[in-house]
Amino acid sequence: MIGRNDPCLCGSGLKYKRCCMGKDLAISENIKQKYLREHKIRLKERGDIEAIKRAGGIAINTLNTVEEMIRPGITTDDINTFVHQFTIQHGARPAPLNYRGFSKSVCVSVNEEICHGIPGDRVLKDGDIVNIDVTSILDGYYADVSKTFFVGTPGPDALKIVKVTRECLKAGISMVHPGNRIGDIGWVIQRYAESQGCSVVREFVGHGVGFEFHEAPQIPHYGQKGKGITLVPGMVFTIEPMINLGNKDLHILDDNWTAVTDDGSLSAQFEQTILVTENGFESLTPYDLNEPLFSP
Repeated sequence: MIGRNDPCLCGSGLKYKRCCMGKDLAISENIKQKYLREHKIRLKERGDIEAIKRAGGIAINTLNTVEEMIRPGITTDDINTFVHQFTIQHGARPAPLNYRGFSKSVCVSVNEEICHGIPGDRVLKDGDIVNIDVTSILDGYYADVSKTFFVGTPGPDALKIVKVTRECLKAGISMVHPGNRIGDIGWVIQRYAESQGCSVVREFVGHGVGFEFHEAPQIPHYGQKGKGITLVPGMVFTIEPMINLGNKDLHILDDNWTAVTDDGSLSAQFEQTILVTENGFESLTPYDLNEPLFSP
């Protein structure tokens, strides 16, 4: 958190209290130009934020609705078909479709699959976990969200990894505040995950989003407290920890997309699109991080 007597984030050289304190930092031209020039980060203004929020509304509605169809016996391609149709029917476009050659409209990753699973003929079975990662484009703006769901009745390993991963997202979001650093987010996630005997995937990270599918900055889910770029209002990025029940090592399947754990252990992911506000944060793809994970 920035203090009254700290150097202002805009780079003027003045103390915060004599410069931008009390102003709308999200639209400060000094800060916008500084972050674009030094970090290639494009800060969002009010109109942009409202547009991302509308795209986020479609993304989260898609995810909430697809949750109702998760059951043993469906295929991952059934999920893709639903997501594609629902997104189009609501006036948006699915961002993954044809992105760098990705052939489907949603990423669906099951059990040992960490991320970027390509929907196909894999049949979901009782006891599986499945991550569904939805990105919607509406009026040229992007919003990104994902959850990991239980298929049928989860076993103890499934319950553990899903609970730990959701708590990692919750912890990461709690560190979002003007004046904090990107490293603070990764530090708290890594600390919690490893305290539970789990590991954090390094190869895939959160990212800026809104004007494009992937923008600066990168948001690692591991790191050092007090390191990295300072958070300022108007930054919009995903926090999307990928946590493994076993070790962190992975490999990519022959489809050149699907990442899987080397040791075959379960992996889970939760994600929201987060805005840095004047006083903390706002999720632009919100869902309840405290609701019961499983009700028999």
